[in-house]
Amino acid sequence: MLEREARLATHQTGHSSGVIHAGIFYRPGSLKARLCVRGARELLEFCAARDIPHERCGKLILATRPRELAGLDELQRRGNANGVPSLRRVNAGSISRIEPHARAIAGLYSPSTAIVDFPAVASAYARDVLEAGGAIAGCCTVTGVEVASRSLTLMHSQGATQAAYAIFCAGAWADRLAVAAGAEPDPRIVPFRGAYMRLVPEHRHLVRSLIYPVPDPSVPFLGVHLTRHTDGEVLIGPTALIAGARDAYTLRTLRRADVLDTLAWPGTWRMLARAWPIAARELHRAASRAAFVGAAARMVPALAPDAVEPSFAGVRGQAVDRDGRLLDDFAFSHTARALHVRNAPSPAASASLAIARHVRVQAERSFGLDR
Repeated sequence: MLEREARLATHQTGHSSGVIHAGIFYRPGSLKARLCVRGARELLEFCAARDIPHERCGKLILATRPRELAGLDELQRRGNANGVPSLRRVNAGSISRIEPHARAIAGLYSPSTAIVDFPAVASAYARDVLEAGGAIAGCCTVTGVEVASRSLTLMHSQGATQAAYAIFCAGAWADRLAVAAGAEPDPRIVPFRGAYMRLVPEHRHLVRSLIYPVPDPSVPFLGVHLTRHTDGEVLIGPTALIAGARDAYTLRTLRRADVLDTLAWPGTWRMLARAWPIAARELHRAASRAAFVGAAARMVPALAPDAVEPSFAGVRGQAVDRDGRLLDDFAFSHTARALHVRNAPSPAASASLAIARHVRVQAERSFGLDR
């Protein structure tokens, strides 16, 4: 395994809220739905077997306005169709018993939703690779791909590696390596920076578990939510702004190649033409702590701007097609002697074991190894 960074889980895996999603949000029949429900169950079993800290803390999805009830109905339909265990509708009284400081007119409760330290999960996966006889090479950024009739060569920062076949799981850099191996440029990865705040310690009691709004169905983002982490911190966020780099964990991080890739892609402008009201709202929340906290205070009214402080930011590698559509499912493509994971944002970490099995089957078929 060739790893870009010196350590694992440096990017999307290590910059998330740590939620093991149950599979409520995703269109029935989609890869996200099928792999998330199966993968979440498998991941919880994996964590229990490996003594990785995790907790089935449960998730509330809250409708605070009458116009959100239809969206809540649709999420309930999706969750039931996807086989999410123990999902149930709750009223205002039940909500206050589950989360005493939350307020809403109705909600969905998923007791099977959990939290985990995903970098610890990644480390456990790495141990499995090593124990199975594999090797992991860090600081090994792949810079080029040369395909021959019976092999391919990966050029990287430590030289070159020749292989019969390769599987590319490059996250925010997935499109570049796919194109280098001969794939079409569509879809393009457009990086979205998501900043989190966290509750100061004296206000952590306001949130016991996970509290989410009814998401906007037009975009594959879940809105500003509140999540308790395994270390006891309670996060609020994230925002969702197009980033100036694929590793823009600070606002000062700008990379010319990343900016040019985003601006040169026709899908970026078509996406913005359709979604400019959402972009304007996200920009307002990113610029105003009051607006940011206010989005969460709709669900937990006791929250105030002085109850939070800045936390970390993550960058979501989101695939956008040429028509400006944000891909709302996992996506894969094939080139000669290679399989590419082209779009695997959330809930990819939750579904990771099921995705791995799916990738293995796809690779065996593509490479003719299943005969």
